[in-house]
Amino acid sequence: MSPPGRSTAVDPERRRDAERTKAEILKIATEEFAQRGYAGARVDEIAARTQTTKRMIYYYFGGKERLYIAVLESAYAEIRVAEQSLAVEHLDPVSAIRTLAEVTFDHHESHPDFVRLVSTENIHRAEHIAKSQALTNLTNPAIDLIATVLEAGREQGVFTADIDAVDLHMLISSFCFFRVANRHTFGTLFGRDLTDPARRDHYRQMLGDIVVGHLTSPGGAGGGTSGPTTAAR
Repeated sequence: MSPPGRSTAVDPERRRDAERTKAEILKIATEEFAQRGYAGARVDEIAARTQTTKRMIYYYFGGKERLYIAVLESAYAEIRVAEQSLAVEHLDPVSAIRTLAEVTFDHHESHPDFVRLVSTENIHRAEHIAKSQALTNLTNPAIDLIATVLEAGREQGVFTADIDAVDLHMLISSFCFFRVANRHTFGTLFGRDLTDPARRDHYRQMLGDIVVGHLTSPGGAGGGTSGPTTAAR
């Protein structure tokens, strides 16, 4: 039982301060892990930049690995929120799928740290993502949304390609991810900056055209298989 005159409720201002501190730690940790990778990032540096202590970071997040997983969860949650906020139910299937592709394009362009974090986690063979149930749960709504649009397009006879929601998600993501992740190597080898603002609309339009073109291709229902005559052309 609490002593007389002492409330057991958490002070709202203290709760807000704690949430602000956690949010700031997460923001700086995202930058550190994105720039230095999991192995290179230092919790001491994150503590110094947030004017807090290593002990406080461990109190909130439970250690370096748990902090890194929290960063990944937050990064993936951002794009999932953007996808789920789309009001595509009033759009025709072609416009809806193009809109979904454009949202991914815009997000990857404006969140280069997300691309770096995913690249780092692939180096670690997704061992940290595998420990997060939250990340597993985040993927389902995104795939369900694409599947709903695909089903509507097929019912209307607009989409003919034999592709499922996961493959379509991969197709969209690969274009958007490559453009940001490989901009420096691609630019050095081919002399073209993939993130040049002057070519942005061109690439954004290209992505939508590729996705819609594949889904509506006359040969899509057959999985893109060509007969002998077509293959010989």
